[in-house]
Amino acid sequence: MAEHPHAALVRRGYEAFTQGDMDTMRGLMAADATHHTPGSHPLSGDFKGQDAVIDMYGRLFEETAGTLRVELRSVLVDDRGHAVAVHRFSAERGGKRIEENACIVFRIVGDKITDLDECIEDIDMANDFWS
Repeated sequence: MAEHPHAALVRRGYEAFTQGDMDTMRGLMAADATHHTPGSHPLSGDFKGQDAVIDMYGRLFEETAGTLRVELRSVLVDDRGHAVAVHRFSAERGGKRIEENACIVFRIVGDKITDLDECIEDIDMANDFWS
């Protein structure tokens, strides 16, 4: 059976992200896409619009000096415009290391990602790591 188009879209996004291919990322998102990152640290909050989202992704790589790794574990869809991607995340920054399970809940309209809600295993650990 063929993979659902929303799952395939999310997989393409993860592939582009892990390769640092922000041009492809831009093409997968609506112009007004928003990425919501939980926590109370400098990289948390609502990043609205492609430029803000792409800039935040760039900061993730910069802040971790290229050590950021994301391993996509699975993608779940509901055939109503939602997809959930479960992944394993690791990075090093300022002598600290983080490794945890996380997910992103995607809202997809047509063939574009419009909203990304990030959920993480340990908000306190993330706040400490990114602060």
